[in-house]
Amino acid sequence: MADMNPPEEAEPRDSGFTFAISLSVLNHLGRHLYRSFSTVIGEAISNSWDADANNVWIYVDRNTNSFFIKDDGDGMTSTDFQDKFLKIGYTKRKDGNTSASGRPYIGRKGIGKLALLSCAEKVTFISKTKGGNYIGGVVDNSGLDEAIKDDLVPSQYPLAKFDLNTFTKHIENHEKGTIIYFENVKDGINNRLEFLRKVIALYFRFSLLDKSFNIFLNDDKNKYKKITLDDLKDLTQKTQFLWNINAIDDPFIKKLSNLKENKPTSMDGEVNGFIASVDTPRDLKIYSTDERVTVDLFVNGRMREKDVLRHIPTARIVESYLYGQIHFNSFDDEKDRFATGREGIVAEDEKYKEFLENLKQVLAFIFNDWDALRQKHRKDGDPENKSISKKDRKSLELYTAVSEDYGSPEDVEHPENKKKVDGWVDDLAEDAKYNFTSYAECFISENLVRKHIEEKSIQPSPEADKEVTDNKTKETSSKGKGNVSIDIRKAPTDLSYLSMDALANLVDKRDPIKEACLSRDANEYKPIRDALMHTALLTDEAKGKLTSVYENIKGRIKILLS
Repeated sequence: MADMNPPEEAEPRDSGFTFAISLSVLNHLGRHLYRSFSTVIGEAISNSWDADANNVWIYVDRNTNSFFIKDDGDGMTSTDFQDKFLKIGYTKRKDGNTSASGRPYIGRKGIGKLALLSCAEKVTFISKTKGGNYIGGVVDNSGLDEAIKDDLVPSQYPLAKFDLNTFTKHIENHEKGTIIYFENVKDGINNRLEFLRKVIALYFRFSLLDKSFNIFLNDDKNKYKKITLDDLKDLTQKTQFLWNINAIDDPFIKKLSNLKENKPTSMDGEVNGFIASVDTPRDLKIYSTDERVTVDLFVNGRMREKDVLRHIPTARIVESYLYGQIHFNSFDDEKDRFATGREGIVAEDEKYKEFLENLKQVLAFIFNDWDALRQKHRKDGDPENKSISKKDRKSLELYTAVSEDYGSPEDVEHPENKKKVDGWVDDLAEDAKYNFTSYAECFISENLVRKHIEEKSIQPSPEADKEVTDNKTKETSSKGKGNVSIDIRKAPTDLSYLSMDALANLVDKRDPIKEACLSRDANEYKPIRDALMHTALLTDEAKGKLTSVYENIKGRIKILLS
């Protein structure tokens, strides 16, 4: 019979057990969560902020497909590097939510550092505290991939030693801080330096919190140049309107040199920021890339949710004109609301849902206001806005197109002329909306009556023959005085010389006392119609009369044509 006693352990233990984590877990946690070169740079900048750095220098070498990021923060000792930086999940917030200088920490989960491993074949870290020596190591991603494949634990994968000679020109006068060298960037460094400058200026707004924090990027001559709001000059020059949410004091707004409207706007919650619109959607493109400037959510100065409007889809054309920055620092509270990839906020978070509902109310106001402001400044608006009729909107669009030939004349020596003529053109907008529509209505209704007369072979009356003769005589005299020898009317038939009242008498002449008829409407229509055709501006009473009579004419013509 088999022995039922369990076998004894070769080396029995009753204490000293520890967790062991596979390196493959690190792979899932963060090595491939960050999708772009610029977001990796952003993670390094955020770490520098948390380390109380005053300056960050980014040196990109496209020829060698590599880049350096250096800061003058507190730096790390060997113990710091092993027990804090290399400890995945370690968070500085264990000792509070601010740095020694009082900066609110950006880092939270302690896994963002893994993003630094994602974009290059080899990454070298060196760091030192003031008065100390450099410590650090090298992460070779090819070796790390093998370690992950073999399912090793971190203790079985030691970092390689660094070569300080690699950093020769970057350690000069470097008293303290951290330097990271990214070697052989995956997929290459395809972004232009100007693109990186703009992205960093857009997405890392630490200057709103601490003006002593500076970011530098080398230029094409390999000289460092500070990144400032001037790197967004093309965007600031193209910005038309801005809605200031809860009175934010943002230096960016002061840079909007061509801003036409600055509207104060309120929003529920502890938020502030702005939403702005540009002249055309292409003005939101970042150079020739597919990257667009969007309405983004910021927490403690760092962009946490790009294109927040995608969570409030409306399919309105105005969305393609908008960008902005909304700051909601209270998202950074005792609860971790950020997604593992650190590039968004957990969609199911109740506080985030409430924020989106409040933002939705603000957007409803902005969408309608944007349409009115576009009309005011002679630009096409939002055809989905039903507060204005389709005909009136088309009239305004035609007015806008025509007025471009006359508005905003270039007169450098006499800028008052530009302002004066712009004012005149603006004053015509409301009348143009009515007159252009009314002209179109006259044009269509009168020519439909002519088509009806031709089809029915209605013979002209003596009164009609006389009007044709008189109008032909006037035209011949006018052409002679003007030295015009070309035909003027496309179809110079007798009908083309008849006005609406004469046409009406041919097709629908009845006793005006006893019943409604087109001829009576045409008689009422004529004096206001003649003023309209001579481009006169009509009184409100005349507009009302013309509109009501036209409705009668339209109704009678529809009956005739049916």
